[in-house]
Amino acid sequence: MKIRSFTVLPDTPEPLKSLNKLAYNMSFAWTPEFLELFHELDPECWEESGRNPVRMLCLISQERLDEAAADEAYLAKLSAVYADFRDYMDRETWYDKKYGKAEKVDIAYFCAEFGIHECLPIYSGGLGVLAGDHMKSASDLGLPLVGIGLLYREGYFHQHLNAAGMQNERTPENDWYSMPVELMRDEQEIPYKLSVSLAGEDVYFQIWQVNVGRIKIYLLDTNLEENNQYGRDITKQLYDSDREVRIRQEYLLGIGGIKTLGKLNIEPEIYHVNEGHSAFLIFERMQVLMAQDLSYSQAQEMVWCSTVFTTHTPVPAGNERFSTHLINKYVAYYKTYLGVTENEFLSYG
Repeated sequence: MKIRSFTVLPDTPEPLKSLNKLAYNMSFAWTPEFLELFHELDPECWEESGRNPVRMLCLISQERLDEAAADEAYLAKLSAVYADFRDYMDRETWYDKKYGKAEKVDIAYFCAEFGIHECLPIYSGGLGVLAGDHMKSASDLGLPLVGIGLLYREGYFHQHLNAAGMQNERTPENDWYSMPVELMRDEQEIPYKLSVSLAGEDVYFQIWQVNVGRIKIYLLDTNLEENNQYGRDITKQLYDSDREVRIRQEYLLGIGGIKTLGKLNIEPEIYHVNEGHSAFLIFERMQVLMAQDLSYSQAQEMVWCSTVFTTHTPVPAGNERFSTHLINKYVAYYKTYLGVTENEFLSYG
């Protein structure tokens, strides 16, 4: 017997269809008027949803939606807010005025976490909030940029105090179908699936898209039945304490991220590495360039001049360190492909 899960959602009446479009664009994170629309629709349901527009539209009663669809005052507010949203998305930006309208994506921004809004809990603190603010600012400025990250099904742990006053943690599992993320699919509606080779094992991942104003973030997810549990758990938790899981996460972020850009036909001019978690991307980029008949030194120079690195924790404790054993186990292929000695390879840092 096969057991399948499926989701039954309320049918959004035609006059309220624009609520769905607002819910799936996280520009609501810095536009209070958007969130007020959902709160006004059903304050109790809004709080029950965790102030998550997508989840609220899953939870709200059909009766309340039908009432709102007949409420002329509410429809007028919705129309005005949606018009503001369309104006924001379509109007000329700072980048357009200074450099002309971008024809393609020029910047890929890699980060281990993105803190856009509490309803997408795939971040922990400062780094994620910084990356989230970078995305919001890039949207406002109209930068031709995409974000690349990981989709953690348990995110970061939640802390609470028990009856004895002791701190405990819990890790609730995220339900992506009630969050503002969308699974990337081909023209036949089949989800994209790519793979990376981790110590000789193929690990498959799919791609989820997040709309942040004008910007898109692509998040990689290994929770697929094609993978064994060890493979599925690569994107289980942010900042896993197991060092081998961490290097697997960073391999996926950097190398899987480059493969994702290739699959989506995105060819950036600049690769922005925000903290060192995605640094393995330099090896995949060098391999791609050498496959296009560039020499090792030419590929190295091209990668060097098109990679930006930023850090907000310039101290040893804030940066990753992996044993030579783990580096050799997971990245030895690139050492062989690039034709360098172990010392030369490790000198990359």
